[in-house]
Amino acid sequence: MNMHSSNAATAEEAIAAQEALPPLTNEEATQVAMSNTLLTPRFYTTDFDEMDAIDVSSVRDEWDVLIGQMKADPNKGHFKKNEDWDTVDWDGMEPKLKAEFIDFLISSCTAEFSGCVLYKEMKRRGSNKDITELFQLMARDEARHAGFINDALREAGIAVNLGFLTQAKKYTYFRPKFIYYATYLSEKIGYARYITIFRHLEAHPEHRFHPIFKWFCEWCNDEFSHGEAFALLLKTDPKLTQTWANRMWIKFFLTAVFSTMWVRDHQRPEFHKALGVDPKWYGQEVFRKTSEISKQVFPMTLDIDHPRWEPTLNRMQDANVQIAEGRKQGGVAGWAKRMVGSAKAGFAFVSLLTIPVEKNAVPDSPRLEPAY
Repeated sequence: MNMHSSNAATAEEAIAAQEALPPLTNEEATQVAMSNTLLTPRFYTTDFDEMDAIDVSSVRDEWDVLIGQMKADPNKGHFKKNEDWDTVDWDGMEPKLKAEFIDFLISSCTAEFSGCVLYKEMKRRGSNKDITELFQLMARDEARHAGFINDALREAGIAVNLGFLTQAKKYTYFRPKFIYYATYLSEKIGYARYITIFRHLEAHPEHRFHPIFKWFCEWCNDEFSHGEAFALLLKTDPKLTQTWANRMWIKFFLTAVFSTMWVRDHQRPEFHKALGVDPKWYGQEVFRKTSEISKQVFPMTLDIDHPRWEPTLNRMQDANVQIAEGRKQGGVAGWAKRMVGSAKAGFAFVSLLTIPVEKNAVPDSPRLEPAY
């Protein structure tokens, strides 16, 4: 029986649907997805026994509502091409834009599949019904997203080998609380990114150079609900957001996620130009939305209007350019250039960490609904 990943009830079914498609010459795309740098999506592993021991009793009412919404599966069958999918002239696309857009799609596919792999493993290794049910639902959604992006890439004659990626990509160990912080922010900033682009293209459809952007609204709503789940997980243990040490970790992860996005987006000038979006405006708008949302569970937000904020992010971007140039140059001189660039990036990151935060009161119930 032929099944499309958009209709899959589990992550395993979605992955199998992708692997059943005719093979493509996809080594280059898969190698890009395999790379491990500070700016590329990573695969994570953690202490699954500790996560399996989570008790959601303190957030039971909100938890059951959220799980019910996810089990209702409003996006089943959505992530596939239909009559709204316009023909894409890949051969006629401006070469720099094509390269940056393919890089964007591969990076997005890897990030979505990274979540799928982590959630699927938690479901496989856990015995806590609440936790395994949640991660099974989230793995399903992420597998659908990754499959949909792969469908778009196939039109360009490439695809990411998701099965190979699962087995061959290097995994990074994170303690469970770091998984909570990083994944919560990843899902919420993903929502903010997708909805900002979607609303912009609603107002300026002349900049919609690829049909995949039409699917961003439902896509970002999946991201939002996943972030809601991690907000509830954080709420089960007050220490995760209340102790001084953990507040410092929250500040670290906020700074790392925001600065990584800024640098990565500035690597794709033609992509943002085609969208009609200024990367600086886009970055600050996404940071603003994410900061407002994160007040549901984090007791602080970063001061993104501080006089040192944007200039320091730009220094990090300049340092990243120097690192890339050194890598391309090679040899001793290239190595030295990379080391100097890395040092500059490190100093800039520390400078960002010294910007005072803006404190806020955390509500008793963290639950939110998409509002943008």
